[in-house]
Amino acid sequence: MLACSGGLDTSFLVPWLAEQHGRPIITVTVDTGGIDAAAAKQLEERAIALGAVAHHQIDARAAYFEQVLQYLIMGNVRRGQLYPLCVGAERVMQAQTIAHMARKLGTNSIAHGCTAAGNDQVRFEVALRTLAPELEVIAPVRDHAFSRQQELEFLEARKLPVPPYGAAYSVNRGLWGVTIGGKETLTSTGSIPDSAWVLSKDAFSKPRAATQHSIQFDKGRPVGVDGVQLSPVAVIEQLEALAAPYGIGRGIHLGDTIIGTKGRVAFEAPAAETLLVAHRELEKLVLTGRQQRIKESLAGPYGDWVHEGQLLDPVCRDIEALLVSSQERVTGTVHVTFRPGSLFVDGVDSVHSLMTASKGVYGEAAGEWTPADALGFSKIVSLTGMFHARAGRQ
Repeated sequence: MLACSGGLDTSFLVPWLAEQHGRPIITVTVDTGGIDAAAAKQLEERAIALGAVAHHQIDARAAYFEQVLQYLIMGNVRRGQLYPLCVGAERVMQAQTIAHMARKLGTNSIAHGCTAAGNDQVRFEVALRTLAPELEVIAPVRDHAFSRQQELEFLEARKLPVPPYGAAYSVNRGLWGVTIGGKETLTSTGSIPDSAWVLSKDAFSKPRAATQHSIQFDKGRPVGVDGVQLSPVAVIEQLEALAAPYGIGRGIHLGDTIIGTKGRVAFEAPAAETLLVAHRELEKLVLTGRQQRIKESLAGPYGDWVHEGQLLDPVCRDIEALLVSSQERVTGTVHVTFRPGSLFVDGVDSVHSLMTASKGVYGEAAGEWTPADALGFSKIVSLTGMFHARAGRQ
């Protein structure tokens, strides 16, 4: 059984595995977003044309949100303070789904198309060895060090279908966004061309007029857009459609890979960018400063472990429990404006607002305290610094 994304690596592996192993190849695609009905049909047709005896597609979008994405939102998780884990966060869940399918189909081996230089090889294999150690894991692209050009030539020589992006770019798409790798991302110096962007190709060459929208949250979970109640998956898909034409969430991430090298990848995450920014601002209104501080201290490690394929470690359940507890009052509406390359938060409303709970007005008038209380407070707060300065003069 081959875990099949439909990209060049897995397209190449369908005929290569059939030729080398002399066994029927079954392809399985775990849909964690970005695959509409037309794309699903094309993926199945290509898999069969490449030589697969059967193709299975499993809709795991809702499961992906429940198992991973809701916690990335609750934790406002980004890697390198920029990248919202667009692709990679779903790998453990995909491996879990594939392992279940392997048992269902009665196969004892799973193949994947990961290279030796990337993160996905670690994510898939850690998860598969944890969940299904009895299964044989085959990784020909990694083990034989095939280049993308070699894979392309292999398919062309046999007159087999080639994925849309060929060998020029490696494109991965999911519910949380798109990643794009090409020759430009192999160094740290330049960007990919405008034609290589997937969701926001014309964002700046054909700029759109600004639009305003509202996003509704219930206990930290996105539940509506513009006053219309939607499932979390539908919210993400709608925000992607609304924000992508503005180039919101477009970036290039430079960071540390799991294997210890530096890596660089272009990404488009319009829905993730919108939800993370909106959710963060809502939290500022309803959470105490200490709640925000402790969440921030755990969000970084949690994001690292998700990125590294360690989502199954029990420490992640512990962090998730705190995140869920912290969201009890994160309910309300965030108003945003989309402009080309810009996401602006206009305002935030919540019945749990800590701002309206006070009788005071920041910078204007005292509330539950008197001017004398404010003077005394300032004196008490200054004591530590005053003692330190005094001791230094002795």
